[in-house]
Amino acid sequence: MSKGNSSSDSSNPAKRSSPRWWWLGLLILCLLGGGSYFLLTTLGDAQPRLRKHGSESPDKGVPVVIASAQQSDVDVYLSGLGTVTPLNTVTVKSRVDGQLIKVTFKEGQFVHAGDLLAEIDPRPFEVQLTQAEGQMAHDQALLKNAQLDLERYETLFAQDSIAKQQVDTQAALVRQYQGSLKTDQGQIDNAKLQLIYTRITAPISGRVGLRQVDPGNIIHATDQNGLVVITQLQPISVVFTITEDNLPNVMKKLRAGEQLPVNAFDREGKTKLASGILLTVDNQIDPTTGTVKLKAQFSNDDYLLFPNQFVNVRMLVSVKKNATVINSAAVQRGNQGTYIYIMKPDQTVTVRQIKIGPAQGDVIAVDAGLAPGESVVIDGIDKLREGAKVEPIARRAGERKGG
Repeated sequence: MSKGNSSSDSSNPAKRSSPRWWWLGLLILCLLGGGSYFLLTTLGDAQPRLRKHGSESPDKGVPVVIASAQQSDVDVYLSGLGTVTPLNTVTVKSRVDGQLIKVTFKEGQFVHAGDLLAEIDPRPFEVQLTQAEGQMAHDQALLKNAQLDLERYETLFAQDSIAKQQVDTQAALVRQYQGSLKTDQGQIDNAKLQLIYTRITAPISGRVGLRQVDPGNIIHATDQNGLVVITQLQPISVVFTITEDNLPNVMKKLRAGEQLPVNAFDREGKTKLASGILLTVDNQIDPTTGTVKLKAQFSNDDYLLFPNQFVNVRMLVSVKKNATVINSAAVQRGNQGTYIYIMKPDQTVTVRQIKIGPAQGDVIAVDAGLAPGESVVIDGIDKLREGAKVEPIARRAGERKGG
């Protein structure tokens, strides 16, 4: 009987697998419990973060930086691109042919007009001078003898001892010798001049460039490169251009005798190199660009301007008195023109069309559409729309201007 029961239990598969299902169910319950705990914990931590970093309340305004429109004088400048041009540039050449025996200047040296730059071998020209002086002495002796003969012939003619023709011939000979003496004097002067030319001096004051010929070479008056180039650096000029639309205003100032200040800046337009005044305006407009050339002069005391240097030029033409000014970062441009955002007393903004005037640094004048004292948005503009509520904030140190 007991054998039969044993055999029956061992042959029942359901009873043998029940422990396995029990462990599987326990594992599932553990997984469900762990997942629930994770979700509850995550959601509990997320709520404070959402409250802290979540989207702002609809009642809170857009943070912006506000500035009031002011009244101030604004300098009106005309800007242009210019090139530094020396007032005088001279290529020093020899006026005679000969061997260069001495160079007395150093490359890059500043020289004054009349300073000795170089010497050419003077001996050939000294010889020419001696020959010319000798020829003159010879002709002087002939002239003196001819004059004595003329005096004798005139005495004999007075005594009716010789013919008149002989006296006239002798007088003509005297004049011939006198002419020869003038020629001889010219030869002497020319030889002296050539001798002076063997000493090459600076024709102007300025800075010498690189030497083109070394001592010992034979140089000629026809050499193209010359000996050296001298460029005047003080004072110096800048040639720049402005548009033809601005020309009438400039010409009006010049005709009135006003001196227009001109400032030269470096290539980036940030560092002022020199200050000067406008000299003159060219006599024609370039039809291809619609611009006209102007020339300004600078004392160049610090030698910051150098020939052929590219500079940015700003010329003061007038001063706009008591203009309404704002920070240029507030000005926006769109399809409808130039506009700004004005903050109203209820801390909402409205779009205002304006007409801008001249700018000076970070400040720009407003010719129409704005009154002094009105509050203008100068930062945070990219988040605004008509009627948006704003919250004025203070700008942090070092924060970038603009929207």
